[in-house]
Amino acid sequence: MLVNKPKLFEPANPNKSTSIINGLSSGILNWDDIKYKQIYEIYKKLLGKFWTPFEINMAKDAKDYKLLTENEREAFRNIIGLLSILDSVQPKFLALVTDFLSDDSITACFIISAQQEVVHNHSYSYVLSSVEQKNMQDIAFQAARTNPLVYERNKIITDLYEEAFATRTFESLLKALTASIILEGINFYSGFAFFYNLARNQKMMATATMIQYINGDELSHTHLMSQVIKLLILENPEPMKDFDYEGFTKNLFKEAVEHEIIWSKYALRNIEDITLDEMTDYIKYRANKCLSMINIEPIYEGLEKNPMTWINAYLNEGETKGLTKTDFFEQKSREYAKISEDNGFDDL
Repeated sequence: MLVNKPKLFEPANPNKSTSIINGLSSGILNWDDIKYKQIYEIYKKLLGKFWTPFEINMAKDAKDYKLLTENEREAFRNIIGLLSILDSVQPKFLALVTDFLSDDSITACFIISAQQEVVHNHSYSYVLSSVEQKNMQDIAFQAARTNPLVYERNKIITDLYEEAFATRTFESLLKALTASIILEGINFYSGFAFFYNLARNQKMMATATMIQYINGDELSHTHLMSQVIKLLILENPEPMKDFDYEGFTKNLFKEAVEHEIIWSKYALRNIEDITLDEMTDYIKYRANKCLSMINIEPIYEGLEKNPMTWINAYLNEGETKGLTKTDFFEQKSREYAKISEDNGFDDL
């Protein structure tokens, strides 16, 4: 089934879209008249997450960076470079997906998510420029073109993105959205673990705070993507009859996990306190968790709980909550949502 590009404005159609793709919609978004009410809740959570890297003072980290071991600095540069690659591709993908959508409420959420990914990408530049010399920054940001491990790891995602935009079919769109869950819900996490490990040793705390903000955004994006996937499947029973989506998804996740494990063993090979076997189980745990969000059974047995329990101090594992952070300076719950009609100062 081909996916048509909706018109920007069609006054003959209703304001409430009739479906996510190939639907009738005027192009006028009225949040009190949308097809799926849960999308409004996601929209509000995304809005509550506005932040910029300038809010975080990197002065202390600039001093800490000089005290890191050479192995830690190498991993720091490699992982920052990797994360910047992911967040260079993702905002363009999210923006282009809106060209498929006839539901304006979902389009709005994708636009906000794309903007947040741009901020994430800038954050990595901001962090590295605060602590490292220009020539070393340039090397870190060349990783996608010079490191085959990074290229092969990313290629399975970007190939599916490119296929969706080239063919504009329902099946290719669903595949690309599924690949996006892998990028947002798995590919970032070995990198995040490295920065959280520094933080638990009282190193590079400002960087870890930035990563924690980014991590929370990625959880919300994964939640949005999983909701859209499930709704697309619900709305399109006919094209789903000839598509073994579960089989495709399990195979894709297995391949992605294999690449992620190879990358993690390379990037974290000389880092104390992170056991590579434990990291392998953590990646598989993340895969199981993401699969559960799209109603697919786990593919790795015995990994129902996070095997790297120390990371829980820095994570909000409830993808549907989205806003709560853990302040690891004080080890207490914190929210960075702005004041609104739904909360007050006592709720922050």
